[in-house]
Amino acid sequence: MSTIDMSIVQRAKRGDRAAFAALVDFYYARSLRFAVHMLGNGQDAEEAVQDTFVRVHGALHRYDEFDRFESWLFRILANRCRTMMGREARRSRVLVYGDLPQDRGTPPDVDAIVWREEIQTALAALPAAQREAFLLRHVEGLEYEEMGRVTGAGVSALKMRVKRACEFLRLRLAEVERA
Repeated sequence: MSTIDMSIVQRAKRGDRAAFAALVDFYYARSLRFAVHMLGNGQDAEEAVQDTFVRVHGALHRYDEFDRFESWLFRILANRCRTMMGREARRSRVLVYGDLPQDRGTPPDVDAIVWREEIQTALAALPAAQREAFLLRHVEGLEYEEMGRVTGAGVSALKMRVKRACEFLRLRLAEVERA
């Protein structure tokens, strides 16, 4: 994974709007991907990411440059996702319909759609802490020490969460493949 040039972070910290826009442009897609997998809903993920960047902008003056910016950003995003998951658990479930395909002229690859849905279902079935650890490690590519800074959990606990998540996903997806 590539990281952003720290001079952009420093300029954004001094109030340079273009530099902050560059930060948003650089991290938005990854942040959204993480939030969608954590929350399982595109609309909630968009809200979490937008709120995260608002919070980052407001707290940028407190960012300690000895910490990796990426870890700091994902810590804020993960906290926002946890808050939203707690709120979602308290309110009733709402059925959300998927977005329309971008290109209506091309028939969708049914097998790819089915596997994507099965993977999303399997991820959603994981306990939140395991899902978060799995996504940070295998989707976002963070090292365990960085994950610890994001989650507040110890390295050994994170390794166990990732291991259990991988075992669960492997079994769940093997069942789907056999069916």
